[in-house]
Amino acid sequence: MTTTTPSRGRRRAPTRIERAAGKAAALQKPRVILALLLLLGLTSVMLLDGYLRAEVGGDERVRDGASSSKVPDKILNGGPIISFRGGQATTTSVPAKTIALTFDDGPNPTYTPQVLKILEKYDVPATFFLVGSMVSRYPGIVKDMVDQGNEVGIHTFTHVDLSYQSDARIRREMTQTQLALAGAAGITTTLFRAPYSSETDAIDNYSWPVYEKLGEEGYTSVFVDTDSDDWKKPGVSKIVKWATPSGTSGASVLMHDAGGDREQTIKALPEYIEKMRAKGYTFTTISGVIEAQNTAARAGQRTNAPAGTGGGQLRGGDQNGTDRLQAAHREATGTTLYEGKALVMAVAVAEYTVPTLSVGLVIVGVAVMGRFGMMLILARRHYRLRNKRRFSWGPTVTMPVTVIVPAYNEKECIANTLESLAKSTHPIEVIVVDDGSSDGTSEIAREAARTLGMTNVRVIRQENAGKPAALNNGVRSASHDIVVMMDGDTVFEPDTVRQLVQPFANPEVGAVAGNAKVGNRDTVIGAWQHIEYVMGFNLDRRMYDLLRCMPTIPGAIGAFRREAVLQVGGMSEDTLAEDTDITIAMHRAGWRVVYQEHARAWTEAPGSLKQLWSQRYRWSYGTMQALWKHRKSLTDKGPSGRFGRVGMPLVVIFQIVTPVFAPLIDVFTAYSMVFVDFRAALYAWLAVLGVQLVCAAYAFKLDKEKYRYLLMMPLQQLAYRQMMYLVLIHSCITALTGGRLRWQKLKRTGEVGTPAGVG
Repeated sequence: MTTTTPSRGRRRAPTRIERAAGKAAALQKPRVILALLLLLGLTSVMLLDGYLRAEVGGDERVRDGASSSKVPDKILNGGPIISFRGGQATTTSVPAKTIALTFDDGPNPTYTPQVLKILEKYDVPATFFLVGSMVSRYPGIVKDMVDQGNEVGIHTFTHVDLSYQSDARIRREMTQTQLALAGAAGITTTLFRAPYSSETDAIDNYSWPVYEKLGEEGYTSVFVDTDSDDWKKPGVSKIVKWATPSGTSGASVLMHDAGGDREQTIKALPEYIEKMRAKGYTFTTISGVIEAQNTAARAGQRTNAPAGTGGGQLRGGDQNGTDRLQAAHREATGTTLYEGKALVMAVAVAEYTVPTLSVGLVIVGVAVMGRFGMMLILARRHYRLRNKRRFSWGPTVTMPVTVIVPAYNEKECIANTLESLAKSTHPIEVIVVDDGSSDGTSEIAREAARTLGMTNVRVIRQENAGKPAALNNGVRSASHDIVVMMDGDTVFEPDTVRQLVQPFANPEVGAVAGNAKVGNRDTVIGAWQHIEYVMGFNLDRRMYDLLRCMPTIPGAIGAFRREAVLQVGGMSEDTLAEDTDITIAMHRAGWRVVYQEHARAWTEAPGSLKQLWSQRYRWSYGTMQALWKHRKSLTDKGPSGRFGRVGMPLVVIFQIVTPVFAPLIDVFTAYSMVFVDFRAALYAWLAVLGVQLVCAAYAFKLDKEKYRYLLMMPLQQLAYRQMMYLVLIHSCITALTGGRLRWQKLKRTGEVGTPAGVG
């Protein structure tokens, strides 16, 4: 064993990455906050959209046959309009030969405009009981409705049965609908119709307290005399018949402009208006009915005539009716108006965002499934080609090689690394490059070499300059034409080096990627990374190898022709992913890069979430740096152009774009479980998990791994994968904002020993 000590000279100038380290550290926290804000914004938009379509829980229907013992008889037997004055409930009936035409469940973008067009044609006013969530989604229709002289009332925000709801839920349903009306048409209203209500004799002990409470707050509750039952779609003639009151009785008539297919209602409405006018009926709004009764009461006599032409209340004595204001409407002002506009604006954002994300989900889903399919097909083909009896790289490679071990504070691991190399079945020279360690790494390496009787080990100390500089130092000092690079926390199997260098029998091969394995796989985090290494890395490498566009030779195990490394300028400090950088540089220089799955290395994966985040953050950001650095390969010719037009798009799509948007799958799964169909969403998620399990099982089969670790895969999908998404998103934000990262040393334990005890 020999030892080389660098000459003492002027301390090196810091690298660009090191100069930016302080600035990068200061900028990381704001970027994390920005990433979290983006995630929070997306979640809020999804929750808002889901809430607009169906609030979670509490939509029970009032039970048939419920007692009405607490409901006053005058209410049960009174008119369809219930008002509260001085704590006393009173009812109002529709005058004879008068129709108060009402529509429920709107607005609807298809049917409500058609209803409004018919009403305008016949100069008939109506009262629309609107669902707040629909108002916020289609504010323009509501504004047209009010401008046309129609009246609006509240039908709750989510069409929920209020009979069993808490006071807070009832207040929220009413307040949110008022805000939606304020944002859409600049008004609020005093009219209310409960979902699932009908005639007053159906009020029971469960629903009556709701009407009392709302009455105390100034709301007028509206029921029906005649129900068209148009929601049953019985046919136009029956809708007209069922909506017609008996004799000359007046009626509050119920129809629907939303909530389903309303084509029959659209066809029945003109026929109904013409029929009732032919019978001498006039049309008014709910406010018109109330005003008619008030006018009669003030005059001390009953009247059968509706108030005002068209049912509107004339404001300021405008006898021409050019300035109509329905008596139930109030002008929205102050915070109510601004909060309403904010609600409508937020809903507009959600209405635009969610469909856009849905399209993105389809694209991502197709890409993910396509990637799985491509990996399976190409990995199987790769396996069959490489395991044919006649397959050979060429003459067996027996020449000695140099193994370079860069080490920085690796006191826990370096002895195990050297012990594994001592068992190598291939002749090797080992160069340990101590990159300015402060924990005695070099002394431990020398002692381990003496103890193991390794005379082929050299320990070179250098001032701390980073991993690329340490590797370049090792390459310059290498005695052989082939150099193997490994990490100081990695151990090789006895046959690893021999297997790794056999592809160099082919003179076109400039570099070989080995099969990196997770040694500390017996923890939850370790098992998750083990699955990722076998499926996400090694199965990928089979695919890339077959396509001749391998993007990365793992730092834990890779071999290079020394002349090729020197030709491309050695390991670069331009990026944090020097392994990806030099791999792409090899392609661009015309060298072939291959994968040797039989050359296995066991590495110590991060043991905590914090260390894992740091490592993957550096990996993903470094990969982006390398791709950007070599972007000109897109227009190059020859091997460089092949990588640029085949390998680079695959890496960008599969390792950056798809993973960045892959959270859409989980977001929409959660969204569907909560707001759409829990069972269907669960089955869809399980189906995707099943596809991933099939791919993982096949990868485990190819690598001859134990299947028991796949039991951790469902939990990996729920926890580990989400963290990887956040890491990548964080890296993208860092890249887009021009940030730089420093190299982050991971804490090692040295628990990965010789491979005999691993697996």
